Amino acid sequence: MHLYVNGESSQAKEGSTVADLVVSLVEAAREGRRGGIAVAVNGAVVPRAAWDATVLGPEDRVEILTAVQGG
Repeated sequence: MHLYVNGESSQAKEGSTVADLVVSLVEAAREGRRGGIAVAVNGAVVPRAAWDATVLGPEDRVEILTAVQGG
């Protein structure tokens, strides 16, 4: 299925959830750390507690933001 992630054209399996997408794209999430990651789908913030239940659709626009420490 075609969608957009951070403005870039991307592909995901039909039935993919926000959690699936985040785990596939963000190293920290693959390691089980979801803190410091925010997601919006079609302009609406998706609370972390809803990631597993939020199914993505064709042509959705997903923004994934990660916090970065530094000085």
